Amino acid sequence: MSDSEPSVSQSQPKFPAKADLIQLGRGLLMGGADIIPGVSGGTVALILGIYQRLITAISHCDAQLFRLLLQRKWLEAAQHLDLRFIIPLGVGILTGVVSLASLMHYLLDFHLQLTLSLFFGLILASSFLVAQMVDRWTVSNVIAFVASLVGIYLLVGEHSVKPPEGNLYVFLCGMIAICAMILPGISGALILILLGKYHDITGLLKTIPKELLKGNVDWNGLLTVFVFVSGCLLGLILFSKVLRWLLHSYHTLTMAVLCGLMVGSLRRIWPFKIDATPYTADQTPEMVPFKHRIYENVWPVSFDGMFWASLALIIGAAFLVWGLDRLSQKYAMHDTSDV
Repeated sequence: MSDSEPSVSQSQPKFPAKADLIQLGRGLLMGGADIIPGVSGGTVALILGIYQRLITAISHCDAQLFRLLLQRKWLEAAQHLDLRFIIPLGVGILTGVVSLASLMHYLLDFHLQLTLSLFFGLILASSFLVAQMVDRWTVSNVIAFVASLVGIYLLVGEHSVKPPEGNLYVFLCGMIAICAMILPGISGALILILLGKYHDITGLLKTIPKELLKGNVDWNGLLTVFVFVSGCLLGLILFSKVLRWLLHSYHTLTMAVLCGLMVGSLRRIWPFKIDATPYTADQTPEMVPFKHRIYENVWPVSFDGMFWASLALIIGAAFLVWGLDRLSQKYAMHDTSDV
């Protein structure tokens, strides 16, 4: 059976454990991609050949599913939702996200310029790929592109409003960010950066497992993660059909807007910054959490080793995205207009 088929076969596969391990491995790749701003889990799903099956399974959280559950037809409900596919894939995605969150949190704290250079190259190259998905750059598409670019550029300004606190905002962030997972070309991690919650979420995913191994339970942190995951689940259920409709009915316009969002967001992750945080006399940068520091974008003034390393990362990341795109084209699964 092809992975792109939307439903599960009535007969059991000959090697079910092997099939589950394959889906687990695919989930690991998608989860690892989703935690890195600029790499879309949707693009990885396209390359792996499971994009249409994933979208179909998500969209099957519908009235028919609830009717089957109310009638206690558990087997039919599982087949309708494609649980044999969703469960190992979901476990793999979660494992990939948690395992890489600690690394990304560390890199942002201690290697900010090099990390942002990697992100910058990934998103810059991805924006060109999304631009290629716009079939025709009509006047309306150009206006949508410019409007979204200018809007997000102003929104992520250096002195933008501090993101709200509280679990309601975390819930909304989860709802919005998860939608990027099923959109090729745009990353859920990038959305979290724009919403100001990327460092918080990756920090919790880093510390909570370590504390649990020590026998300590961070109830507030667990609640925040639970709220975020709940937002992700609700976002998938509510928005999957809307996103499918947008991609089917307004594909080029949607891609033009996404391209503008990605280009405008580059202001937020410009790698060359200076720390403009107003530290007190007894403070050092290490004493102030990353999310409370203030950075201002600057043009590089010295072409030292750090500059060339940053430039190399930007170029290398761009080639990585280009390579992934070539791979997806090889398998003829890059077009989302049929979704």
